[in-house]
Parts: sequence; structure tokens; C-alpha cells
Amino acid sequence: MPKQSAEASIAELQDALKASEQRSAAIVETAVNAIITIDEHCIIETANSATERLFGYPREEIVGKNISMLMPEPYRARHDSYVDNYLRSGVKRIIGIGREVVGQRKDGSVFPIDLSVGEALLPSGHRIFTGIIRDLTERKALEDKILHISEDEQSRIGQDIHDDLCQQLAAISCLAKVAQKSLLKAGSPEAHSLEEIVSLVTKANMRARETSRGLMPVVLDANGLMAALEELADNTARAHEITCDFRYDNPVQVNDNKTSVQLFRIAQEAVSNAVKHAQARRIDIHLARQTGNIVLTVRDDGTGIPETPAKGTGMGLLTMSHRAQMMGGTIHVMPRPTGGTQVTCSVPAPAKLQ
Repeated sequence: MPKQSAEASIAELQDALKASEQRSAAIVETAVNAIITIDEHCIIETANSATERLFGYPREEIVGKNISMLMPEPYRARHDSYVDNYLRSGVKRIIGIGREVVGQRKDGSVFPIDLSVGEALLPSGHRIFTGIIRDLTERKALEDKILHISEDEQSRIGQDIHDDLCQQLAAISCLAKVAQKSLLKAGSPEAHSLEEIVSLVTKANMRARETSRGLMPVVLDANGLMAALEELADNTARAHEITCDFRYDNPVQVNDNKTSVQLFRIAQEAVSNAVKHAQARRIDIHLARQTGNIVLTVRDDGTGIPETPAKGTGMGLLTMSHRAQMMGGTIHVMPRPTGGTQVTCSVPAPAKLQ
């Protein structure tokens, strides 16, 4: 090949490579989501315009800095160890998987994000990690609003049952008792049948009151959550004729109403799944404080987690997970070695508890 033609081919390849690099850079720069690349030492190498808008930093303030600066504690202190563990073990915990986490802006505000991490080994042998970050603030606010609407509606139904249905059942029971006494005085054999009716109405009234209390949010005082969990255990044991206990190592006082209600709902859902779907005969509810967290654990001796969940259980697990995320916590559902299921929810304790 003539020297001039070879030089022309090289120039064309260089132009094509430059154009490709420009297209790639333009795509990254104009992306709606924040895109950040870091090296093996967690140092930020590149960041696009969306990153500046999302976190509030000019890119010159973050490029060359550790990615942990965009995270709140305790994740900031732990992040480098996560990467080191991956580089040593090769076990992927987040790479290739989208995960909901939290980020921290320049002004210190914390917000929910969806983080997807990819890994690439360049021809030079240089390893980079690419994070694509999407702001979940609006979506979480909408989910929170929907959940609160559901809570309000449950509360309204529970109040209606308590104030209307329970009162009517109580009135029917009183009238039936009066009629029973009259029949007894008259020596009528129908008095026995009416006695059974009185018993059934009384039981129905009791169940209606239990249902109304289950629908209404936790009534909080210093020990509101503990009292509500104690009542949940007692009502479950009585209604389903099983063993259901509530235990705690030390009293756990939760003065934040929202946290108490969400923890109670998680316990309620876990207990309901154990009874209805796992046919458990024993359920243990445990509440504790551990290193700045409130930890709620529900264990059962049921049939365990089925490979194909029954109708309704999938949504229940999803709702529990969302409630935990609303509180900045986590939830884990796992089989027990001795049989049955364990649900563990850990959430940061409100500031007054720490």
C-alpha cells in the first residue's frame, strides 16, 4: 500500500474514533439520569451534567474525590469496604443489579435514588465502575401519599365499625338478653335458642371490636407500639387458637407516630401471612433496640415460604418492604433452619431514642 494511502486510512480511522468518542460523550452528557464513573479506589473519574443538577456540586468539586462524599452516614464510612470485598472475593452484591439507596446533596439533604452499577475492564487493564443514578424523590412522595390515603381509609372503616356496627351489635345483644329473660320466666323452651343467639352476637361484637382496633392506627403514648403488639399477639392467639407471644428484652419506647404505625403494620402483615398462608401454630413477635436501630422480628413454625406464593402474599411482602423503605430501613424474609419463616425489619431509631 502506498505511504500516502496508508496515512489517509489512519487519518480516517482517527476521525472515526474521534467522532465515536464525541457521540458517546454527548450521549452521556445529555442523559436525563446522573452518570458517574469511578476507579477501583472509589475515586470519581467522570460525571455528567445531570450529576451536577442532582447533587448540587460542580463537577470540578467531585472529580478526583471519593464517591462516598455523595452518600450519608453510615453508608459513607462503609462504601470503600464494600468495593474492597468485591475486588477480593468477586462476589457481586450490587453490580448489574438496580437497588434503591439514598444519596446526599451538597446542602446535606438526603434523598432516595435508584442506583445501577456496571463494571468494565478497559484494554489498558484499567477497571472502572459506572453508576447510573435516578432521583426517586417524586415517586417516593407519591407512594407515601398513596400509603397514607390507604391508612386514612382503614382508620375511617375501623372507626365506623367501632362506633356504628359494634354499638348496634351491643344493642341487639341487650334486647336479646331481655327477651331471653322473659322467655325463661314464661317457661318457654325457646329461651335456650335465644341464649345461643345472645352468645353468637356477643362473639360477633368482640370480633368486630378486634377488627376495628386492627384497622385503626396505633394509639400512641410512651409505650403505644409495645401495647399494640401485645394486643396483636393476644388477639391472634384467641381468634385462631394458636400460640402467639410478644417479647422484648428491654422496653422500647417509640415517640414517633409514623414509625410506630408502620412497624405495627409490618408485624400485622407478617402475623397474617403466618396464620393464613403458612398454617403456623406458634408465632413469636420480638421488639428490640440494637446499635441505634429498632429491630422487629416475627418468627413462625409454619410451612415456610412457598416457591409459588399464594394469592395476596406477594403484595403483602411488597407492602412490608415499602413500609420499611419509607422509614429508611430494611426488611429480610428468610426460612428458619428449624422450619417456618422469620421476618426481620430494622429501621433507624428516631433521634429521641438514640
